[in-house]
Amino acid sequence: MRRSILLLLALAVLFVAGAAFASDYPSKPFECIAPAGPGGGWDTTMRMATKVLTEEGFVKSPMPVINKPGGGGGVALAYVQKKAGDPYSLIVYSPPLLLINLTGQTELSYKNLTPIAMLINDYGAFAVPKDSPYQSMTDVIEALKKDPKSVKIGGASSPGSMDHLQILQAAHAAGVSGLKEIAYIPFQGGESLAALLGGHVGVLSTGMAEVVGPLEAGDIRVLAVTSPERIAEGPLAAVPTLKEQGIDTVFINWRGIFGAPDMPQAEKAFMEDALGKMVQTASWDEICKRNGWTKAFMGSSDFATFLEKTNEEYKTLLTEIGLYKQAQ
Repeated sequence: MRRSILLLLALAVLFVAGAAFASDYPSKPFECIAPAGPGGGWDTTMRMATKVLTEEGFVKSPMPVINKPGGGGGVALAYVQKKAGDPYSLIVYSPPLLLINLTGQTELSYKNLTPIAMLINDYGAFAVPKDSPYQSMTDVIEALKKDPKSVKIGGASSPGSMDHLQILQAAHAAGVSGLKEIAYIPFQGGESLAALLGGHVGVLSTGMAEVVGPLEAGDIRVLAVTSPERIAEGPLAAVPTLKEQGIDTVFINWRGIFGAPDMPQAEKAFMEDALGKMVQTASWDEICKRNGWTKAFMGSSDFATFLEKTNEEYKTLLTEIGLYKQAQ
């Protein structure tokens, strides 16, 4: 009996100590990591999120952002492993977190981080030159069904990454066989648009932001966006979705915030709550509107489920084209 009482007292002391620690959190500066250089999607998302969190008073400790580029996010992922259990290390990621693991570039995966919250969705687009014979995404799909090699697809990311995967997902959903035979040609940055306009590829698979300028200039036509519904405003508002054209799929370029491996539960809950409050502010609304982001908050548990499901979808596509290399 005496032993049981002592054990209960010890557990109570540990519980109170843990609660006290959690209530003191945060009490020192964070290290907020963007896994790429300044100015890109990861960097912008992390800088805007930390700006609103601190300016609105949801987090009262400094939240400086540091850039750790390299390896498609792999360098930063390896770095964060050294911060296991540290509730002051935060990092932003999107689909490459899954893809660099599935294509064998790193043994690390989303399972080596602590999902805190999804913040936003961005989407892809498929564009053709203004004089292209393809008038709709349905035309492209029909050509691929007849001969998967007949349409050269250009993108600004490597084989097995987002630009490649979104065309594969659309083709797969539409019943195109022989996905491995689809001619995907990767380019660096703006070279992909030049290749499209120069007739070196027939279709450009890219992000929505990349097509706005040339669309407004009248150089291209955008056949489809990968969003679940039409874009509400702006130059892409007239572009139909894949779903509207009978291609029942959506490709999401999600972005979310993660903690280091084994982030303590209480501190994770604090950050999840703070981010949940942040996305309801007028400041965040304005940032999303300015950057063309779709608000898509998802808490820790739902985000973890989403990652598991999405990882399996990517794995299926990559397996079909022979790029899946990392056993799960």
